Order: sequence, then structure tokens, then C-alpha cells
Amino acid sequence: MIVVDEPRYKMAIYEAKKEVHVQVIGFIKEDLVEGFLNNLEKTSGMVQKRNYRLVVDATHQSPLPSKVSAGLGETFMFYASLGFKDIAIVSSISKISAVQIRNALETVDFPGRLVNHVSETTSN
Repeated sequence: MIVVDEPRYKMAIYEAKKEVHVQVIGFIKEDLVEGFLNNLEKTSGMVQKRNYRLVVDATHQSPLPSKVSAGLGETFMFYASLGFKDIAIVSSISKISAVQIRNALETVDFPGRLVNHVSETTSN
């Protein structure tokens, strides 16, 4: 069930799989961040997070400007603070964006995992 359908991101709840999916398309510009975070909190509030996995699908995420990529680790830790039982970040098909994600994850104590494809999110 798609809960949020914005041009730059989509959020969906898959009750049968007990997953909340966040798909990022391109990158979320600064003026959209507040709306994105509010929508994520509302969407995650619709499920019992301790029983659900959060899947952040960055497959189609564009390379971020260096100013924005510097805060990517904080974004991942925000995801971790939401209280999901598991978090899977799906790496981007863009090599530059994938490196930005990997580098950001190395700077924080992120409790989730990085996978290459959305089909790998259920393996944990």
C-alpha cells in the first residue's frame, strides 16, 4: 500500500512482509527535507515498528552535492532512531552515489545493513 507518493520519494507499507519501504528518486533537495521527514514519521507511526523492517531504497538516488553528502550519515542515524527491528539500505545503481552511501555508513555506528538489491532485504 503506497502511503506517500511525491515526485522525489515514495513511501509504502507492505503488511504481509512487515516492511516499510522508502524509495528515493534523484535526491531530496533541502527545501523538501522537512516534508520528507514528517512523512516518514507519519508513515512509520502507522505500524508497530519493533515488528517491521525499514527498507530505504536508494537504487535511483543521484549523486549528492558534497555539502549534502556530508550529512548523509546523520540521515542514516535518523532512520536508526525510528525504532524499526531492522533497517536495510539498498545501494544506488550510480557508482558515485553508492560510494557516497558506503562512505557515510563508515562514519557512523549504523545498526542496519547495506544491500545491493531490494530482493536482498528479506535475507535477515
